[in-house]
Amino acid sequence: MSEAVKDLISQALDQDFNNANKTFNDVMTIKMSDLLDQEKVRLADNIYNGVEADDENDDDIMGDEDGDQLELDLETEDDDEAEEAEEEIEDEDLDLDDEEWDDDDEDDFDEDEDEV
Repeated sequence: MSEAVKDLISQALDQDFNNANKTFNDVMTIKMSDLLDQEKVRLADNIYNGVEADDENDDDIMGDEDGDQLELDLETEDDDEAEEAEEEIEDEDLDLDDEEWDDDDEDDFDEDEDEV
């Protein structure tokens, strides 16, 4: 475990959240920088040395060793009913807009075109 992670844990236990936040940001910056450097090396190796990318290693970087990702069905029957209700409300709004249109509005529209 790196020294920065140890500092982060001790700061969190001491409830020194301001410094823990700064340390956390530093740790994440280091990790992202390391991943970016690895990707640059892999890309340069592919371009200049003709080395083909290993798909297995790409999954390991992100922590998905077996390559399986679960997909969740988040929609329920209540969601479908809510969507239908929203569509009905939108349809009613469109109907109201059509009824409110009169000849005076059309004249205003023609005047705006003349000004342009």
